[in-house]
Amino acid sequence: MRLSEVAGKVGLTFSGHDIDVGGVNTLAKAGAGDIAPLLHRKYLPQLAETQAGAVLCEEKFAPEGKSCLIAKNPKLDWARVVALFAKPQGCLTGVSPQAYVHPEAAVGEGVTLYPFVFIGARARVGAGSVLFPGVYVGEDCEVGANATLYPNVVLMAGTQLGENAIVHAGAVLGSDGYGYAQGPQGHVKVPQVGNVVIGRDVEIGANAAIDRAALESTKVGDGTKIDNLVQIAHNVETGRHCLIISQVGIAGSTKLGNGVVLAGQAGLRDNITLGDGVQVAAQSGIGQDIPAGTIVGGSPSMDAGTYLKVSLSLPKLPELMRRVRRLEKALEGPDKETGHE
Repeated sequence: MRLSEVAGKVGLTFSGHDIDVGGVNTLAKAGAGDIAPLLHRKYLPQLAETQAGAVLCEEKFAPEGKSCLIAKNPKLDWARVVALFAKPQGCLTGVSPQAYVHPEAAVGEGVTLYPFVFIGARARVGAGSVLFPGVYVGEDCEVGANATLYPNVVLMAGTQLGENAIVHAGAVLGSDGYGYAQGPQGHVKVPQVGNVVIGRDVEIGANAAIDRAALESTKVGDGTKIDNLVQIAHNVETGRHCLIISQVGIAGSTKLGNGVVLAGQAGLRDNITLGDGVQVAAQSGIGQDIPAGTIVGGSPSMDAGTYLKVSLSLPKLPELMRRVRRLEKALEGPDKETGHE
C-alpha cells in the first residue's frame, strides 16, 4: 500500500513522502518498506538511526525529512496499523468431510470446519466462525457469529460463546467445577449441572480453563481478555472489559466488576467481590472484598502505596534486625558476671 492509503484506512495524517509500504517492524529492525512505531520515550535514540521507510509517532517526535504517520494515541493507532498487515491463520474454507456435525446440530453460512472438528447434538455454530482441527463442541453449545476456535479447544455441553470470540489452542470451557462433599468413605463428587456463558468480543488464551457452574452459569463479560493458563472456577462472574493475566486463579463464586485488572499469578479466594476498576498487582493474594477503584498488591493484599513501601523495606530487614540486636544489648547494660559492657 501507499502510506497515504494506510493513513486513510486508519484515520491518520501523514507527513513526508508518500512511499510504498509492505509491512511493519521495530525501529531497530525495520527496512525501507516498513512502518515502525515509537511507542515510548526510551526508544527515541533509535529514531535517529532507524532504516524504516515510515514512522508512526506523535507529532512532537516526528523527525525532519522522514515519512511519518502522525498519531495522537500511538499504542491504539499502532494496533490499527498492524491489523492492516496481519495475515489471518489458516488455509482452508468450508466444511471438511473429515469434520463430524451431528444431524441435530446447526451450522451457519460461511462457517469453516477443519478436519476432526466435532459438533455435538443441538449445538449451533454462528455464521462466519472458524473451527480449527481437534475442536470439540459439545451438545447444546452455542457459538456466536465470527468466532475463532483454534486447535484442540473444548466447549463442554451447554457452553455459550458470544460473537467475535477468540479462543486459543487447548483452552477448555465448561469442564466440571471443583465440588466435593466429605463422606465417611472419602470425597463424594457434587455434580456440576450449570454452564459457562462467554460474552461478545472476548479473547481467551491458550490452555485457559473456565469451569461450569454448580447450578447456574459461570459468566465472562463482553470485551474481557483472558491470558494463557488462567483458571476461572465455577460460578465466577466477571464484568465487561476485564484484563486477566497469565496464571491468575479465581476461586468459586467470586465476582469481578467492570474493568478489573488482575496481573500475573494473582490468586483470589472464593465468594469475594472486586468492584469496578480494581487493579491487583502480580502475585497478590486477595482474601477479602475490594472496593471499586482500589489498587492493591501483596499477599495478603494491602493498599498499593503500603505495598510499595513494604516491598522497598524488605531488603533492608536483615540490617535492621542487626541494628535492633545491637541496641538491645546496649540497653541491657554491663554484663552482670564480668562487669564489662
